[in-house]
Amino acid sequence: MTMPELTERQKTLLLLIIRDYIESAQPVGSKRLVEHYHINLSSATIRNEMAALTDMGYLRQPHTSAGRVPTEEGYRYFVSQMMNQAELPEAVQATIAHQFHQSRPDVDQWMTLAASILAHQSQGVAVVTAPHTDKAKYKHVELISTQGRQVLMVLVLVGGEVSQQILTLAEPVSQERLSQTAARLNKLLSGLAVDAMTALPVRSDALDQDILTLIVQDFRRAANRVSGEIYTDGLTNVLGEPEFAESDEARRALRIFGERSTLEELIARTAINSNVGGLQVLIGGEGGWEELRQCSMIIARYGVPGLATGTLGVLGPMRMSYARTIPTVRYVAGLLSDLVNDTISGE
Repeated sequence: MTMPELTERQKTLLLLIIRDYIESAQPVGSKRLVEHYHINLSSATIRNEMAALTDMGYLRQPHTSAGRVPTEEGYRYFVSQMMNQAELPEAVQATIAHQFHQSRPDVDQWMTLAASILAHQSQGVAVVTAPHTDKAKYKHVELISTQGRQVLMVLVLVGGEVSQQILTLAEPVSQERLSQTAARLNKLLSGLAVDAMTALPVRSDALDQDILTLIVQDFRRAANRVSGEIYTDGLTNVLGEPEFAESDEARRALRIFGERSTLEELIARTAINSNVGGLQVLIGGEGGWEELRQCSMIIARYGVPGLATGTLGVLGPMRMSYARTIPTVRYVAGLLSDLVNDTISGE
């Protein structure tokens, strides 16, 4: 649907009303606009313009309140106006970059930190998926003796994706022999995709062959996953917001974060249309997600196309601070892309 063209005065008033509502969560009236923003217009003129913006579908009047609140279309207009203008202050960028450089060069640490930073900066719920690829390539394996016949296998793929599983061997094996097996396989498999691994001749050492078979199985499982490990943070941030405190419908959105399959589907359907470095803003579920009808979600992809990519995003009330959250999501996505790229090129 094409929305009506706005005059410069209507644009200014609409952006002021939305900014004020984002901060206060209270319907905005003409009196507040005159007193708070020292607008050089009469209350009657402002009321007429607010009525026009309401007729156009950018604002609505809740109940019998004299004030107005933005509609989904109002928020979309607001986001379109400031999408490329919103910048993260340099001091905030420096702080975030410093936190990443202080962390260990470890994907799990990066993902946990990214989710924590996004949740803190946006005061919303953050979701980050570990870098993942359908064309996984081998980086290395570690075999760690735990107890008796049990061994922890840590498999690392190019791009940083990690999987861990406990194996139960037919008989106890020393750590020294496990380390020798891992060293041989690391030399043999370095940089290979699953097809090349399955084409290798059978290993003469039975332990080598058993571990190789398990690695191939792990690779096939990884290829069938929609995303890497999912990290979330900040659920408590939004529970105190009026939208979530007063509405069961809004709280339903938070249940998505407890259901991996639903979260994966949401990530897959939104990320499929976006390029690495691209950013999407979903307002009110965009007609496809009933659970998100009272929420907004800002999503970006990061990584190296064709090798390893992930998704990160923030969910909050429709009244979220877009001016702060959009540049934060964009900046953290850029940092994670650089880290994935460094991990791959550092092979």
